[in-house]
Amino acid sequence: MTLTTPPAPSPQRPGRRGLVALVVAALAASGLGAGLGLSLGDSSAPSVTSSSSAYDYYQSVVDRYGTASMMGGGYGWMMGPSGYSWMMGGANAPAWMRGQDLPGFMMGGGGPGTTMGRLFADAPGPRVSPAHAARLGEAVPAGATSDHGANRLVFSTTSVDLAVLASPSMPGENFRIAGMINPIIIVPSGAEVHIELVNADGDMAHGFVVAAQGAGSSPMPMMTAAVAFPGAALWFLGESTSAGMHTGTLSFTASTAGTYQYLCPVPGHAEEGMAGTFVVSPAR
Repeated sequence: MTLTTPPAPSPQRPGRRGLVALVVAALAASGLGAGLGLSLGDSSAPSVTSSSSAYDYYQSVVDRYGTASMMGGGYGWMMGPSGYSWMMGGANAPAWMRGQDLPGFMMGGGGPGTTMGRLFADAPGPRVSPAHAARLGEAVPAGATSDHGANRLVFSTTSVDLAVLASPSMPGENFRIAGMINPIIIVPSGAEVHIELVNADGDMAHGFVVAAQGAGSSPMPMMTAAVAFPGAALWFLGESTSAGMHTGTLSFTASTAGTYQYLCPVPGHAEEGMAGTFVVSPAR
């Protein structure tokens, strides 16, 4: 499919084309943020039949925000399995869905975090109560030592389980982990890492990605940040509702020693301080 560049939306309010482009980008990057576990480099598309709830929700979003003509063609094909597969990062997905240069028109408009948070507020997936989320944000994980003075969390075991609260107190956009804000996280090389992310924000989407150091300087890391380890990304979760706060889990092996960065990949959030340092220490 050949992409054409739609007119730039008004800077005061995103045009509908810009909004749909944003939804497409979010869908492609996240796999709906509902446990599909996709990465941008995958050569295969997800099975529609094996993820029917995610596919159904995808259809409802496209149906609400589709246009008669967008990105060079009618949107009707997007409702079917081929459109779903294309937007979920299949082999025929455009290069910008696999982390290469982003089309200029996708930078237009404003409020991507708010838009995505609202669109996916009712997406399928587990939830927790605000009280439970608060406890998770304060708990020091087993096998870890917290140093509030150095703002650092150090794991001594190769089994790493931690909870991360995304934006628990506005207006500050940050992560709360073991009672600290954006702490340095240090794990040993070869550690099996399991992170439970909770979106504690009531009007915005947030995610969690472990990427190369400096990735947070990108204006849109959702589409450009290279994931440091397979599985080390949960691209976003919708805003919290009266039903609870969305949660999701990412799991990966910290296989290569080095200094990385964890960040929220939603456009603008890492630049505003929603990022921290993730260190994989060399094996002893």
